[in-house]
Amino acid sequence: MGSQGGFYQSKEFLDLVKSIGEARSKAEEDRIVLNEIETLKRRISEPDIPKRKMKEYIIRLVYIEMLGHDASFGYIHAVKMTHDDSLLVKRTGYLAVTLFLNEDHDLIILIVNTIQKDLKSDNYLVVCAALNAVCKLINEETIPAVLPQVMELLAHPKEAVRKKAIMALHRFYQKSPSSVSHLVSNFRKRLCDNDPGVMGATLCPLFELIARDVNSYKDLVISFVSILKQVAERRLSKAYDYHQMPAPFIQIKLLKILALLGSGDKQASENMYTVVGDIFRKCDSSSNIGNAVLYECICCVSSIYPNPKLLESAADVISRFLKSDSHNLKYMGIDALGRLIKISPEIAEQHQLAVIDCLEDPDDTLKRKTFELLYKMTKSINVEVIVDRMIDYMISISDNHYKTEIASRCVELAEQFAPSNQWFIQTMNRVFEHAGDLVNIKVAHNLMRLIAEGFGEDDDNADSKLRSSAVESYLRILGEPKLPSVFLQVICWVLGEYGTADRMFSASDITGKLCDVAEAYSNDETVKAYATTALMKIYAFEIAARRKVDMLPECQSLMEELLASHSTDLQQRAYELQAVIGLDAHAVECIMPSDASCEDIEVDRDLSFLNDYIQEAIEKGAQPYIPESERSGMLNISNFRNQDHHEASSHGLRFEAYELPKPALQSRIPQALIASTEIVPVPEPMYPRESYQTTMPSIPSDAGSAELKLRLEGVQKKWGRPTYTPATSTSNSTSQKTVNGTSQGDGASTVSSMRETYDSRKLQVEVSHEKQKLAASLFGGSSKTEKRPATGHKAAKASSHMVENSHVLKSSMEVASDKATPAQQPPDLLDLGEATATSTALQLDPFKQLEGLLDTTEVASAVNGAPAASISPDIMALYADTAAGIRNKNDPDLLSGLSNPSVTNMPGTTAMPQVTQSSSKGPNPKDSLEKDALVRQMGVNPSSQNPNLFKDLLG
Repeated sequence: MGSQGGFYQSKEFLDLVKSIGEARSKAEEDRIVLNEIETLKRRISEPDIPKRKMKEYIIRLVYIEMLGHDASFGYIHAVKMTHDDSLLVKRTGYLAVTLFLNEDHDLIILIVNTIQKDLKSDNYLVVCAALNAVCKLINEETIPAVLPQVMELLAHPKEAVRKKAIMALHRFYQKSPSSVSHLVSNFRKRLCDNDPGVMGATLCPLFELIARDVNSYKDLVISFVSILKQVAERRLSKAYDYHQMPAPFIQIKLLKILALLGSGDKQASENMYTVVGDIFRKCDSSSNIGNAVLYECICCVSSIYPNPKLLESAADVISRFLKSDSHNLKYMGIDALGRLIKISPEIAEQHQLAVIDCLEDPDDTLKRKTFELLYKMTKSINVEVIVDRMIDYMISISDNHYKTEIASRCVELAEQFAPSNQWFIQTMNRVFEHAGDLVNIKVAHNLMRLIAEGFGEDDDNADSKLRSSAVESYLRILGEPKLPSVFLQVICWVLGEYGTADRMFSASDITGKLCDVAEAYSNDETVKAYATTALMKIYAFEIAARRKVDMLPECQSLMEELLASHSTDLQQRAYELQAVIGLDAHAVECIMPSDASCEDIEVDRDLSFLNDYIQEAIEKGAQPYIPESERSGMLNISNFRNQDHHEASSHGLRFEAYELPKPALQSRIPQALIASTEIVPVPEPMYPRESYQTTMPSIPSDAGSAELKLRLEGVQKKWGRPTYTPATSTSNSTSQKTVNGTSQGDGASTVSSMRETYDSRKLQVEVSHEKQKLAASLFGGSSKTEKRPATGHKAAKASSHMVENSHVLKSSMEVASDKATPAQQPPDLLDLGEATATSTALQLDPFKQLEGLLDTTEVASAVNGAPAASISPDIMALYADTAAGIRNKNDPDLLSGLSNPSVTNMPGTTAMPQVTQSSSKGPNPKDSLEKDALVRQMGVNPSSQNPNLFKDLLG
């Protein structure tokens, strides 16, 4: 406005702007604007208004619209201004109508003729104003009216007009591709325009065309590379420089296009290697725009066919990003690292300490991006650490949207990389307990199916142990004050199916707990329905086993309450429960067989079992059934619908009912995924794991790169600083040996090697022990993607839809056998996979070491190889959560759970730590249930006012 005479506006307009800026409340601002609207309505309708005054009124209307008020009374005056001969008034009118109107407004038809006339004007400024309006206001119906004029302007002598014509043609393609599909070849021609601005504008429509059909534009690779090379060599004029960078936005767009053209194409990618490498070397990283170009180079390198030198250059740029003080650059570094690890996983090895720093950074956005990186890096060897961290972070946040996303990722990782079914169930319990009803209901169904199908092998003993552990854990969880509805449904189903299967808990114990659940969550009809069905299963199994059924008083009262319920579903379940209790053992065994949850149910859609009944009715004189289409005197329904549809289509109105929605087709899962998985993954993940279609070339790396190790060379000496120096490989690393954390030469050590040994020893002392363990847990083990052999489910239990989406989980012994043989490289002090640290890693729980729960004396004794019995107990264990007075004297010592049994490490073998279940809070579930039953029999309320009696009952 200043360039068009904004300083010559009236004092009234300037006072309006000032008064609105000084308004102290929204109500005061609205009052000022409403007064201005009334003033403009009165003045704008006056006859013979001077052009200068009308221009000011239109600008004031624009200002009113910007503040959110309606100024539609002045739209027609803005349209009239576009017809004016004065350039200043015409451009003001075009500016106003592009802000006031949309492409479907009724006044658009009044502007089309004006635009057609202005596109043929001799004044290129008028043509540019008309082309701006074309991009904003022309819709799909009015494109043919202005398309010929726009095509003629592609050859206009003024570069500004050609550039805006390209933009208009691009807009036409976005609105209606079929209208300009025969004109896309003009984009190729304009790519060779003499003006760099026109060429840069042509890159935008070409990017969209290439994204839709890559193969049709493979011949342009050489042209794009040539243009990018000229731009990088500063052959364009200084007018295109930005912060001393040569045309950076053109470089970014060209790199995006090259990434599309080189994806999966080795021949096309080879033409790009030189120019991308030149940009890596010449680009200035001291400015934000330079870092943006470098980031786009990394994205391009991660998309095209990989090249070792370019990957090395990209890793160097990432190291500069990660050691920067700026959170924005760290964020870019984490994102770029996530793109490269899919091609070269060992790149993450160089930056593991920086990743841990980002994981502990207070910046929440950076922390979330780091979790995305860990999600992409997850393997079977680090899934426990990563999922545990993700669940802890999920507990700490309050954003339900992101909590849902984190929960779905935890479920996906647990299903794909779970080391054992017990760990999977415990992890799902934590996710359900803390994520609540945000978890997808399909996850609950998958969990129930896993418990029902077991390990998928013919090992009934292992399946029974799995179910018993699930029942025991769920009985313990029921003591929590508030549980989500989806989790309660899983708990009720498991207790109903397997609560009394191993006879560890009596039927009265399980039914009592189920009644308590139904009473505590009386407002949730779904939970009450699951609890009622579980009660029916328990009583049916007891009757089928010919055991005496004693219904507890609370169960009887619950059934009477449900019999009179307003919910027909609960009422029907209660009647079914009442009917089952009155049946004999043989009948109950037939209608509700034990452990039949995995059996397929055959549905007779033709109702053939009624044939005898129908034949008997016909013999008695009943009329046979006549299909509706064959009945006399009635119209064919299909013909009626066809006629109705024809009439509706002819008149433009439809009166028939909407069709029922068709069932969505389930996405096909690749055979490779079916063969390598057992547990069904969560469909539609929010962040799908990236798949790789191209065959990656062999990239040379240092010896021992198959094992990810914690490298400390060149790392900053103090923890807590935001910067660090990335690790670099040294040529003499293979000629040294590590003994007790110090580097020693083979015999001919020099002064420099002694100095490096001293610095290395000093550095390792200063590094935090917790971060060493965490880094080794996250990045340790093989860098190759872990794939486990596929095994099927039980043949008798597998169903077609279950087998299609099944996953295979490795047992702990399979994980042990899949570990790679340690390389001959000298052992690393902090590498838990090496032989020198095996005893410590196997005898100590890494999670307890991570949290600092073990005493230093215990760590020292474990390292020195002392037996488990000689390890001094932790004093802090005396303050365990087990309540005093409840534990029996015959219970095992709680302190024994802190130390694992001693593991004998034989040469050439790999010992696995014994998997033990974590100690639970409160008393033993079995003892607790027996005491609850005793309390019910004596009619004592635990929450009564007689605490002494309650204490005596509990022992």
